[in-house]
Amino acid sequence: MSAPIAEGQGLVMEFGGPTLLAPRRRPVRAVAGVDIAIRSGEALGLVGESGSGKSTLGRLLLRLAQPTAGRVTFGGRDITALSRPAMRPLRRRMQMVFQDPFGSLNPRMGIGAAVAEGMALHGLARGREARERSAALLRRVGLPPGLYDRRPDALSGGQRQRVAIARALAVEPDFVVADEPVSALDVSVGAEILALLRELREERGLALLFVSHDLHAVRSLCDRVAVLYLGRVMEEGSAEGVLRAPAHPYTRALLSASPGRPGEARGPRIVLGGEIPSPANPPSGCVFRTRCPHALPACAETVPALREIQPGRLAACIRDDVLEAVP
Repeated sequence: MSAPIAEGQGLVMEFGGPTLLAPRRRPVRAVAGVDIAIRSGEALGLVGESGSGKSTLGRLLLRLAQPTAGRVTFGGRDITALSRPAMRPLRRRMQMVFQDPFGSLNPRMGIGAAVAEGMALHGLARGREARERSAALLRRVGLPPGLYDRRPDALSGGQRQRVAIARALAVEPDFVVADEPVSALDVSVGAEILALLRELREERGLALLFVSHDLHAVRSLCDRVAVLYLGRVMEEGSAEGVLRAPAHPYTRALLSASPGRPGEARGPRIVLGGEIPSPANPPSGCVFRTRCPHALPACAETVPALREIQPGRLAACIRDDVLEAVP
């Protein structure tokens, strides 16, 4: 098995905390001790409710945010404490596709120039060559040549997302984080973007971290999946295995609430009580215990380790009887 292209070990990310004016203010812990690894050519789906820390974790792996604790490696190199100048050569190899492509594109720049911009910045191509390569990339993501000089506000949401993908690929990255890239699109357009990501990943051997709340999109695109809840990984394994027979009670609840495929047999809906707790004041022990239908008093005292329950399958729960229900 190849070494990971991107890896996080014991990643913690906190925001805020005590100040002179608020000495008792607790920090918001968005990511709480996560280990994660992605290999070249692999697609890892990151799922969970809003506020679970998915987007923050993606930004940490790209070093768009500095972890409070833990270690980030890229291509086997520790990049946790690299300065901005030292990170600059690595930026070409790691890119992000944002949920809102309009916010990541210059509204005063034509889309062709926006795609070519990164090539010039990283010394890959300039002038006519950059324009030709940009036009070819736009065609590859399904945009007609006539749109080259159009500005982002003249495009549909699906077209802008295609531009954002082309812009990320223009610098020939090894690792791409796609943060909810289809959540704002209608079903048919979203399906086209997923198909495009699948094709491009296979063509270019990209490592892809796909952040989404859409479990069916994750199943169709990803090799593996990690399930986050309140900044912690609850379950991890192959996408087919986890989404066919979820082990952790939280994964089961997520899947039961996801719309089924046509003709697919569905189990009873699992309704979780209450809201996801505040990351500024998480529950003791297992962070999921306040909503878990299988919680015991011991769950308030023990933080469950993420442990192997089957080959390649991990779950964080102290109750073997709950996890053993997985076929």
